[in-house]
Amino acid sequence: MGEGSAGWRIHGMSVQGYRHRRDGRPCQDACAHTESGPLAVLAVADGAGSRPRSEEGSRLAVALAGEHFVRRAAAAVDAPPGERVHDLLLDAFHDVTKVFLDTTGPDAADFATTLTVVVLAPGWLGHLSVGDGFVVLRAGSEDGRRQFHLLPQPPAIGEYSNETVFLTSPDAARQVHTDCVCDTGVDGVLLSTDGLAQAALSRSAGGPPTPNASFADAVFRSLDGPGPVPDSAHDNLAALLRSDRLTALNADDKTLLRAVRRTRS
Repeated sequence: MGEGSAGWRIHGMSVQGYRHRRDGRPCQDACAHTESGPLAVLAVADGAGSRPRSEEGSRLAVALAGEHFVRRAAAAVDAPPGERVHDLLLDAFHDVTKVFLDTTGPDAADFATTLTVVVLAPGWLGHLSVGDGFVVLRAGSEDGRRQFHLLPQPPAIGEYSNETVFLTSPDAARQVHTDCVCDTGVDGVLLSTDGLAQAALSRSAGGPPTPNASFADAVFRSLDGPGPVPDSAHDNLAALLRSDRLTALNADDKTLLRAVRRTRS
């Protein structure tokens, strides 16, 4: 997956984790991006490992996100950012959920998946998440070092729970989280499923997670520059996501979808 026309270079992929390769199971993550004029929509999804058709659910979720978030954002692209952005994100989420449930029918729970979406529009960035995906932004610098920012995530279901919320969860509409960011200094966006949390995020004792600056810097820097996404980007990213170093941190499927602002040649 690569290339972008809405002022961004976009590239990403999902790869099968070690456990799924070992057990002969498919990758249950998915990612996609959709563009329309000045808009770009990026989406990642993580199918529930315990559900028999979750790989289909994650692919359906990102496809629907591209269609419905672009349509809703296009109707409000010239509106002032703020509550209007939160409203369009929730409206698009409801559209996606309805079509997802209509498509999967009475067996919808078998397709359970998380969903994290970013809408890139002129003047603002919209973020919606249900489940445990995460988004890191690159914006600004301090003492010559690029700065990275983790967008807020939905609260965990419980202090000791490993469960998360899915599109098919009965309380999904109450657990969804939205953000609107108005910062023209944002020049990099990274979306991921929780399979990369140990590599991409740092956790201090008792404190909230923060971006791992060295990981984020390397991931963004490899996509910086003029022109199209280089042919080597796909192989290089696949090698990183399948590397022994990342597998040792987490054997789950891994997804990384990134966008950087285009620079002029």
